[in-house]
Amino acid sequence: MYDKKAVDKNKWMIDPDDAVLLLIDHQSGLFQLVRDIDQPVLRSHVSALAKVAHLAKIPTFTTASVPDGPNGPLIPEIHQYNPDAEYIPRTGQINAWDNPAWVEAIEKTGRRTLLMAGTLTSVCMSFPTLSALVAGYKVFTIVDASGNWSQMATDITLARVVQAGAMPIDTYAILAEIMSTWNRPDAMDFAAVMVDHIVPRYRALMESYDKAQNVERTGRETKLDLLEGAQAKTPA
Repeated sequence: MYDKKAVDKNKWMIDPDDAVLLLIDHQSGLFQLVRDIDQPVLRSHVSALAKVAHLAKIPTFTTASVPDGPNGPLIPEIHQYNPDAEYIPRTGQINAWDNPAWVEAIEKTGRRTLLMAGTLTSVCMSFPTLSALVAGYKVFTIVDASGNWSQMATDITLARVVQAGAMPIDTYAILAEIMSTWNRPDAMDFAAVMVDHIVPRYRALMESYDKAQNVERTGRETKLDLLEGAQAKTPA
């Protein structure tokens, strides 16, 4: 029986019961500026985070910078995959943390661990990260779910937020830390997120394992072999 309260926790890792997911300015217009990660990959990672948070019932907040302007609207996948996510509008603030409604929503959760991603990385992710650290939160910055206008800008930004106390992390590690164990009833739901959005090559590994297990059980290699074998035994 899976008991998440029994899972060992430490300050360097994510406690799902203390976590909040913050997805900041993942907007269609801003995505056009991204050069340090392929846009489809970025979009897929953001979708994965939305799904993982929904599976784990982690409070999720989104926001957008002037969505009626050239920055464009939020990508729709976030709220599609996580209908419980709450959108917090803001009135022109570049730093989402400067919006009192944003900070209030986070404070109301009573949680102190923030999983943060934003586009562009050097502004939309880093400014709220620095502000949250000053406010005493533990912050994990999700690098591969944030996009920036250049790799150099990302490198500088990561050096800045790490020096301030943030912990950089990738989407796969987020999934694995929140999932914590394969011995849970929704394990295959997490696995589906992994192969659909983060590590698609893992699907081939799973398929080859399934095939090997099938051969061991039946002596047949494929479902087609099984069908042909059954037909051969059927009287004409």
